[in-house]
Amino acid sequence: MTKAKTAPKQKKTDGKTAAPQAPGTRAEAPPRMLTVYREKVVPQLTKEFEYDNVMGVPRIAKVVVNIGIGEAKDNDKALDAAVGDVVTITGQKPALIKARKSVAAFKLRAGQTVGIKTTLRGRRMWYFLDKLLNVALPRIRDFRGVNPEGFDGRGNYSLGLREQVVFPEIDYDKIDKLRGLEVSIVTTARTDDEARSLLTRLGMPFRKR
Repeated sequence: MTKAKTAPKQKKTDGKTAAPQAPGTRAEAPPRMLTVYREKVVPQLTKEFEYDNVMGVPRIAKVVVNIGIGEAKDNDKALDAAVGDVVTITGQKPALIKARKSVAAFKLRAGQTVGIKTTLRGRRMWYFLDKLLNVALPRIRDFRGVNPEGFDGRGNYSLGLREQVVFPEIDYDKIDKLRGLEVSIVTTARTDDEARSLLTRLGMPFRKR
């Protein structure tokens, strides 16, 4: 008589049965720039500023991408096009920015859409930063570096881009118009000097003063 085959025992870890892993699956690798930050930038900043604890080393908290769209109040297609550009560039749908008060001189009413913005964190933030520093900025014509004075005194940095087409995902032949955007990089640095060193070590090409 043939004995029935029994299912293989699952491996136990810390007294608990581990869930079987599907064949061929593995943990997704961290973004390249995050690895650079952890393995190179953190030790360099720790040595430069003599931090007592690794938790005190400045890091990127979030990146905010926004576009002002004054014509959106009269042109819905302009708003749709701008939203499409941001989704294409960041992989994330932006929120609408609405006017808080009416301004008669500009024929602006409270509640009208005047811009869009999206806030990137985690993996999307790191992927966007990598693309911004290593792909988009070098595509700017006659590029000589970004403004070194774009800090706000609290360790955050902002830069403006005149054209969305510097991002490779944007097809020049399919856009409605050239449209600028602003990128704000929010860090946990306590001073602008710390933030400047952090961004420089990540590859931000600051223009020489």
